[in-house]
Amino acid sequence: MREEFSNSSDDGRFERQLAERLAALRLAAGWSLDELATRSGVSRATLSRLERAETSPTATLLSRLARAHGLPLSRLLADAEALPVRLLRAADQPRWHDQQSGFERRMCCPPLAGFATEVIEAVLAPGAELAYDEPTVARLEHHLCLLEGTVSLTLQGQLFALMAGDSISFRVLGRSVFANPGSQPARYLLAMTVPSL
Repeated sequence: MREEFSNSSDDGRFERQLAERLAALRLAAGWSLDELATRSGVSRATLSRLERAETSPTATLLSRLARAHGLPLSRLLADAEALPVRLLRAADQPRWHDQQSGFERRMCCPPLAGFATEVIEAVLAPGAELAYDEPTVARLEHHLCLLEGTVSLTLQGQLFALMAGDSISFRVLGRSVFANPGSQPARYLLAMTVPSL
């Protein structure tokens, strides 16, 4: 007998949230639909329909997907049950300060299940430099808005000089360097979005 979630309005909302959660998990892992199909034994077509909430998942399908992601089925369902709205007061936003590099980071909008974008506010001290040899996520989308100061951004050997009010959008494909060549702190907002595959 096929096990399905019912089609009531509440369950319909849950299925949409579950679809968003499944898509977010796959994107966070950096897997294409084809790769997840290979790992889970669920067809690409079915995965695509699940992520668009066009079909109701069976318990067997969810178990296979949870196993592919290394999660207990209960955790997968619990994450999907969370309401897709989060209010995070300024005082509760995580902060981190690297004394050695002169880099401060405030997670304005930390990662959230079902969402592909996070937003940070960063401050670079005068003379500070942050170098990343490779991106943590391939082709991670970045949108940087410089609020105060100056920033020199090097992407794959190409230098971009930003002044207050400037913005730049890019995908990280290799080495990147964020530096503050000025005499005042540089403050910017950075939105990062996991790419859709």
